[in-house]
Amino acid sequence: MNDRPPTRGAVAGSILLAAILLCAGIGLGVGALVGAPVPLLIVGLGVGFAAGIALVHAHFRDL
Repeated sequence: MNDRPPTRGAVAGSILLAAILLCAGIGLGVGALVGAPVPLLIVGLGVGFAAGIALVHAHFRDL
């Protein structure tokens, strides 16, 4: 019998989205301080995507 909750996919997506938005916000904030908000926002998006994938993989190895 399947003991896993049916909402695991939604939780994984939420973790991924939260990591992307958090890193993009950090990149935008740092970019605003140094005068280059858009390039650092884009870098933050990439870093957030990679970090989100790593977090989801670590948390849901059996998904």
